[in-house]
Amino acid sequence: MEAAMDLMRRISPKESETALSALMSLIPHHSADLLSQVDLPLQVCMDNVLMKEFILCEYNRDADSYRYYEGGVSSVYIWDDDSQGFVACFLIKKDGSRTADGKRGYLQEGSWDAIHVIEVGLEEEGRAHYCLTSTVMLSLTTENKSSGTFNLSGSIRRQMTLDLPIAEGHLCNMGKMIEEMEGKLRNSLDQVYFGKTREMVCTLRPPPEGVQLRLP
Repeated sequence: MEAAMDLMRRISPKESETALSALMSLIPHHSADLLSQVDLPLQVCMDNVLMKEFILCEYNRDADSYRYYEGGVSSVYIWDDDSQGFVACFLIKKDGSRTADGKRGYLQEGSWDAIHVIEVGLEEEGRAHYCLTSTVMLSLTTENKSSGTFNLSGSIRRQMTLDLPIAEGHLCNMGKMIEEMEGKLRNSLDQVYFGKTREMVCTLRPPPEGVQLRLP
């Protein structure tokens, strides 16, 4: 099981569903553990009644049915926890592909999937304990004559715990934690993926003097 999870962390998010299916066939007795620990890229579905998009995930799934909540491609799900607190899941999916509304620059394909799960403990003396687990999956592909085809993808997960006063409400506290975490994850992705890729490319094929390499 440990080796399987280690392998999943090294696979591109674009191939994660295929890899998960293969692992479940190899170790079916660990299927439940795999499903609970592996993060897959978010999928978007259309509500045919309200004609609005919403995000599919395990947190709003009931058998083969996914309940609809407002929010477009940003969805929030909240449920009671056994410890008398509650859990909230914030999902964000951004599509930067050439054909999407959020297209960016030279991107042929591009997606940003963010999963934020916050466990909120019992309130004690005007304070509450928050445990945030965040996962971001990034995938992008460019294709143009000057640079050729370039693909970069990966995922990163971090956790944050804080004890905060609840005077401003849980929603305000959770929002601030998510904003701070997403900022840290973006910086980590920039340093780990873009920074290391730039370093490797410049080492293997140094650009002409005076020319700075810029990744899309």
